[in-house]
Amino acid sequence: MMIIHHRVQNYEAWRPVYDAHEPARSSAGLTNGRVFRSAEDPDDLVILFDMADRQKAEAFAASEDLKTAMQRSGVQGRPDVQFVG
Repeated sequence: MMIIHHRVQNYEAWRPVYDAHEPARSSAGLTNGRVFRSAEDPDDLVILFDMADRQKAEAFAASEDLKTAMQRSGVQGRPDVQFVG
């Protein structure tokens, strides 16, 4: 499983960019994405993905494509990315 934790400027602006990036996640073997929002701060997100191939997922997490999408969507600061399983 791949877990991402980050804050966004505005969830409503972030979500369409996240949804449009689904083909890139699928190509990296990431499926079944689940987005959770903090009850105290709805712009504080945790995202869980099932991961078919850790190497592909790590390459995706380090990619310029993901970095660009995160910047466009309003991600604040550096995301915390963890791989568990």
